[in-house]
Amino acid sequence: MGAFCKVIDAILFLYFALMAVIAPLIDGQTSLPGAIFPAFLVDLNRWYSVEFGDYLVMEKPHFLVGLIWHELLILWPLSIANIYAILAGKSWFGTTSMVYGASVVTSMAAVLGEMIGSGKASEKLLMMYVPFMGIGIIALLRGLLSQNNKSGGAVGKRPAILARRKRA
Repeated sequence: MGAFCKVIDAILFLYFALMAVIAPLIDGQTSLPGAIFPAFLVDLNRWYSVEFGDYLVMEKPHFLVGLIWHELLILWPLSIANIYAILAGKSWFGTTSMVYGASVVTSMAAVLGEMIGSGKASEKLLMMYVPFMGIGIIALLRGLLSQNNKSGGAVGKRPAILARRKRA
């Protein structure tokens, strides 16, 4: 199980490192003024939206703008914290990974629901978004695995120090 978690951590590390850069520089263009971004980033985002037919990025519906604000204010700092947690081997990584994963799965359910329900999304666009749902599920499961390992089957047991105090 340890080697499996290391592989998952490596995948998540790469994802969090990408999101630490992509979230503010690319996704941020959906909700922040375009004038604050360098021209080459605006051109890259425009190229992406045309190439993949990403009508959500072009139209900027209110729900997507809200999700991007959520990404910038909550998920981006969590990405940075998770990078640190993986590198430093912090015990709280499972918790932050689970929070991140649950949030991404929820956001992607809304986005994919819109894309599939509206019928506007091409196969190419869906193949761009579906992996984010997969990563969210992996992050969520990684957090649940680490929570499961911490308990060690000792559900309901009190720490030894509390047990001694009660006897006294």
